[in-house]
Amino acid sequence: MKIARVIGSVVTTVKLDCLNGFKLLWVEPVDENGNRTEPAILAVDMAQAGTGNIVLLCQEGKSSRLVMNSKDAPVEALIVGVIDSVEFYDRQTSLLNKDKGVQ
Repeated sequence: MKIARVIGSVVTTVKLDCLNGFKLLWVEPVDENGNRTEPAILAVDMAQAGTGNIVLLCQEGKSSRLVMNSKDAPVEALIVGVIDSVEFYDRQTSLLNKDKGVQ
């Protein structure tokens, strides 16, 4: 699992039946300082996240499909939680106020 920031949403007019009812969000993995570590990807939202939220990202297809209860959904990333704060070496930090934008 990874920590990521939601940087946008994706609206689709047509999609596979197995994705109906699921919100797609654009996320970028971040480090403990809120700096982007990898290119942004699309993820299925299972945690009611929104733009600007810091989230817990499962980036493994089999696990993602298991959570979605689907054997054939073409999903490799899933948002499974919204993070309020992170603690590193007895120092608690909030990544919520770090506005890095899309790069």
